[in-house]
Amino acid sequence: MADTLVYRAEGEAVASGGDLYGFTVTEWELPATYPPFAALLFVPTTWLPLPALKLTFLLGNTALCALLLHLSCRLTGLRLRAPHLCAATALALWLEPVFQTIVFGQINLALACLILWDLTRTQPRTRRRYTPGKGFAVGVAAGIKLTPAVFIAYLFLTGRVREATTALAGFASTVLLGALVLPGASADFWTRRVFETGRVGKAWIVDNQSLQGLIARVTHTADPGLAWSLPAAATAAAAAAALLLTRRTPTATAAAATTPADPHGVLLAALTTLLISPISWSHHWVWCVPLLALLVAEGRPRLAAAVAVLFTARTFWLLPHQGDLDLRLPWWQQPLASPYPLLALALAALVLLPPPLRGGAPQLPASSSSASAMR
Repeated sequence: MADTLVYRAEGEAVASGGDLYGFTVTEWELPATYPPFAALLFVPTTWLPLPALKLTFLLGNTALCALLLHLSCRLTGLRLRAPHLCAATALALWLEPVFQTIVFGQINLALACLILWDLTRTQPRTRRRYTPGKGFAVGVAAGIKLTPAVFIAYLFLTGRVREATTALAGFASTVLLGALVLPGASADFWTRRVFETGRVGKAWIVDNQSLQGLIARVTHTADPGLAWSLPAAATAAAAAAALLLTRRTPTATAAAATTPADPHGVLLAALTTLLISPISWSHHWVWCVPLLALLVAEGRPRLAAAVAVLFTARTFWLLPHQGDLDLRLPWWQQPLASPYPLLALALAALVLLPPPLRGGAPQLPASSSSASAMR
């Protein structure tokens, strides 16, 4: 649980008035990389003995896995009874991103649950009326770990302007609170540390399952530069265009009437975030859980099984990756080294893009197709 130790060190730095971004912990010399607001949330980690803290993270992440499954079913309109939810949770724990989140003591499951809870909650008795405060939790998630900010753009692109502005207010409140409590650390982070991508880790190692990691390994270059930034920009632009198109497609309107949120748009935003981020560690890909729920809900059991196998196989951990061996992999090992970004690109084209863009027939909303499958 190396990341848990980092969180604890951040909490101790806040409590003792130490330098939040000046320490490193564990044998890997890991620094703090999150905004100051996140460090404030980590102060309670200093209140427990380390064994109790690790047990808390273990049990908490296991419970969050079950909650993520529940929220994924709510997103996709899939209905699971309690025994089936428990069985699905037991299986989901073996998905590599979920398993690694537990092993490292990470907060990925918590952030995914916070985002999905916010995006799928509705006003009682009606799903068409604006839900007060909806979007605020998305902004808070972005204030903890910057990458969820893509979901704010998702809300704007899909016409949820009120929710998007609420999310911006939530994000701004985290920045303001961090600046009020930790002014020095805030100035340090927002003027310097936020731009230090290398501080997070080496982009070319197999742990990094983003486009930059894929391209760095394929080109055998530690810093791919334009070879990465241009495809990343193109990916972001394509996803933005697809989300704009969903506002004009009848299927998106039908889905909005039967589900709290558009599952295709939410997952397209999630996978785009993971692809274009400079670093997306394998444990960031916990969004495979709602992705699998969507495939099951749409009556694609074989594809769902194949995706589950891919997220369980751990192929990149089987490759030689000591030292700089990640940069010297032969061509036939490249797909094994980057399974997640390759899968995300394929599924975006085959499943998540609107039918007019992928050339397929319009699909039923997820809840309708899942109801048909249940019958």
